[in-house]
Amino acid sequence: MKTQVAIIGAGPSGLLLGQLLQRQGIENVILERRTGEYVLSRIRAGVLEQSMVDLLREAGVDENMDAEGLPHEGFELAFDNRRERVDLKELTGGKTVMVYGQTEVTRDLMEAREAVGAQTIYEAENAQPHDLESDSPYVTYEKDGEVHRLDCDYVAGCDGFHGVARQSIPADRINTFERDYPFGWLGMLSDTPPVAEELIYASHARGFALCSMRSKTRSRYYVQVSNEERVEDWSDERFWEELKRRIPDDVAANLVTGPSIEKSIAPLRSFVAEPMQYGRLFLVGDAAHIVPPTGAKGLNLAASDVNTLYRVMVKVYQEGRTDLIERYSEVCLRRIWKAERFSWWMTSILHKFSEEEDFNARMQRAELDYYTGSEAGLKVIAENYVGLPYESLE
Repeated sequence: MKTQVAIIGAGPSGLLLGQLLQRQGIENVILERRTGEYVLSRIRAGVLEQSMVDLLREAGVDENMDAEGLPHEGFELAFDNRRERVDLKELTGGKTVMVYGQTEVTRDLMEAREAVGAQTIYEAENAQPHDLESDSPYVTYEKDGEVHRLDCDYVAGCDGFHGVARQSIPADRINTFERDYPFGWLGMLSDTPPVAEELIYASHARGFALCSMRSKTRSRYYVQVSNEERVEDWSDERFWEELKRRIPDDVAANLVTGPSIEKSIAPLRSFVAEPMQYGRLFLVGDAAHIVPPTGAKGLNLAASDVNTLYRVMVKVYQEGRTDLIERYSEVCLRRIWKAERFSWWMTSILHKFSEEEDFNARMQRAELDYYTGSEAGLKVIAENYVGLPYESLE
């Protein structure tokens, strides 16, 4: 079998890249080691930057997002039992974010791909790229007990942090930078109305908390926990009580509780691999970088990579601009490091790092007080939260 772009991974980044390429007449095949049902079962991010919303519209998968998504013009930072609103729309000249779950984004992209008959091969095990520095790379994989070969012009590694794509780059051709944080987020999903119309990021002496949502009837809440905690030790009652302690009193008074649909703990880490290209292999999304979820950048950074690679491929196939291939990594990394900085900063000022009321804790309060009390400070937060603009390849 032969195609133009082989995409490893059928998560939202792989599916979005495939959809955009397909609409430009660029052939692609997606290989996914899991089933489609498993891919849809993963509960992930739900805040989309303005640029990602625009990219989904370009991909022609905006109908459900517009019908069910929740546009947000701001969010709140809570500390010292007070709430400070960041007016995104006012501070950024009209930009907003969209609350629309990753599961829904993935489903929309799956259905769009199926509608045009584009090929996704699920349960394609042991995918392995070959001859990546040649003009004729290919990917082998196993399906139904047989080994198959997919010849292609380029390979897009959209297979996540633990995927094969990054591991296919020789160790002496790639550098990695990372930071692990001494805590994680315990998240709970519940069919209860959100406690507020906009997200609330709360800093408290007991630890960080986040009040978020997936819809007008489904809420997503998080509390900071140590890396030693286990989900099994957190009953629904314990979670709700801890959340109430960490959010402002007036918010806690309006909190509607109920049984959980799902609970999980996600460790927090920062990670970047560079360069993001090796021969004809391109790393996309979590294959190249991880951010703490505090700034809502994970899925959005993947979309940013997709945007850059998609536009490179369009130039290659429609204009013969192969010179742009070498620019993929540098263009992506400029935006990635700025998003890493914002996610690190948000994590640093909102989370509890010590049991003591130490120097760091006082600095966190000073940062929050300064940024929320300054129009310039609020503008810095707002323009990063809605997402920095995509870089042009012209």
